[in-house]
Order: sequence, then C-alpha cells, then structure tokens
Amino acid sequence: MKSRKAQNNSSRPLASQLMQELLREARLAQKKSHSPYSGFKIGAAVLTDQGDIYSGANVENSSYGATVCAERVAIWSAVTDSLSKTKSKKKFLDVICVVSSSKEAWPPCGMCRQVISEFAHANTLVLTQGLSGKVKSYKFSELFPESFGAEFLKP
Repeated sequence: MKSRKAQNNSSRPLASQLMQELLREARLAQKKSHSPYSGFKIGAAVLTDQGDIYSGANVENSSYGATVCAERVAIWSAVTDSLSKTKSKKKFLDVICVVSSSKEAWPPCGMCRQVISEFAHANTLVLTQGLSGKVKSYKFSELFPESFGAEFLKP
C-alpha cells in the first residue's frame, strides 16, 4: 500500500510513539485483508531506513499456495518504491510490524522470513501483536538465525 513518512523516525531504540504508529498502520491495513478461507486477518507495516512506512494485508486464494501474507505485501510495496530511491542498497528495512486477528501474536511464517532476509539486516526489529494487545519484539536474527541469501549463489 502507499507509503508515507513516519512522524518520528528515531527507531534506535524504537520510540514508543513510532511503535504505536506502526501498529496503527498495520491495523489499518488489516482491515483490508481478503481472508475468506481461513478467516484470519493479518496486517503488516514496515519502516524503511528512509523513514517511509509501507503496509499490507494478507490476500488469500482458493488454491492456498497462491495466498500472500501481509508481510510480503508490505515488503514488496516497499521494494518497488524504495529500491528506486536507494539504487543498489538491499538491506533497508528497519522495522517490521505484524498484527493478527487471533488472541496471541503471530510471528512471520517461514516464507516471509526468507523474503525478509533479502531486505532486512540482522538487527531489524520485528514487532508482533494479537488481540490480547501484548507486543512481542524480536531482532530478525533471533527469528531467522541462518538465512539463505545471495552469498550462497555466487560461484
């Protein structure tokens, strides 16, 4: 979804105001979820190192394999816009926020973690929140310590 500048981009450490802004953007995106099969509505918001926020919602498909998670929708939106601004810089995601319609927070799935690894650095902050309101916070390296990346594809 369309990006906008964060109100307060002091993400090291993540200011409470900025965290609330990201959670709010993820919740707004969550309302746009297309989830007729699982019924689980997921929203995501990502913050780039340029202070831009991009959001996305899960989009389900009857074939299931064609379903796209909210994290990937938000990241691909950021990639298509941000990489044109930053040229060759690949590791530009500072914060990823994921909200779910279940009581407990859901972390990114394995496929999303692989996509995140392409554009995030080890210290990228990952925030998750469910309906309980409890926010869980991780460094990306804690969620995906041994990611497969471009360095393995070089001869």
